[in-house]
Amino acid sequence: GSGGALTIGTPVDISHSPEYDNQPSFLPDGSAMLFTSRRDGKQTDIYRYDIKTKLVTQLTHTAENEYSALVMPDGKTFSTVRGDKQELWRFDLDGSNPRLAYAHKGLIGYYVWIDDHRLAVFVLGANGSPATLQLVDTTADTAEVIEPNIGQSLLIRPGRKTVSFIGRPPGAPAVVKELDPMTKNATVITEGLAGSQYLTWLPDGRMLMASGPKIWAWRDGAAGWTEVGDVASAGLSKITRLAASPDGTWLALVAEPQSK
Repeated sequence: GSGGALTIGTPVDISHSPEYDNQPSFLPDGSAMLFTSRRDGKQTDIYRYDIKTKLVTQLTHTAENEYSALVMPDGKTFSTVRGDKQELWRFDLDGSNPRLAYAHKGLIGYYVWIDDHRLAVFVLGANGSPATLQLVDTTADTAEVIEPNIGQSLLIRPGRKTVSFIGRPPGAPAVVKELDPMTKNATVITEGLAGSQYLTWLPDGRMLMASGPKIWAWRDGAAGWTEVGDVASAGLSKITRLAASPDGTWLALVAEPQSK
């Protein structure tokens, strides 16, 4: 970033894998990134990419699938959605010492930690019903439904300690909303970018979303979205995930090659 302008650099393939790679998330210091990868044609595990050394390391080696790795509030462990029950499991940062972190009565699809015992979760609906946003307290072992029919992107909004998510009201455009965990009130931030359900936040409060190969930015008080990048020239088409490093220097994205 330079003033109000953003520049998106040329994408570099860091996974070098022909199979499934998804759900990037950065370590708090921005030195590395965790992501999900399937490399044996059978199951997914959690991998780590170190930015300085450019090395990819497999962290988990279990008999079950792991998805959606996030560093936990203690900074010493990471959590993942694991197995057919889609429970949250906890590992040390090197992938050792697996143990159960939280088992929900439903199936957790996505989540974000608010503090060491509270988290917001995307819970899959049963029998075709829409997914719900739920607020969980692991100490009290409680889960409260906040809103139905939400998208898959759950994040902490920088500087506000609120949870941002995509609301999808029936028959209306999707909106980006934020949940105040204290009051449990959810309010609209802005209308979402058409055709996109994943976003990321920069530390200065700007929000990024993607549509096709293009990346767009929104700032509080601005009129709509502004295009800030296009990765088509790098041979990429549809961007499905975005994750910004805590200092706003690095942007991880998941995208499909144009050949697909």
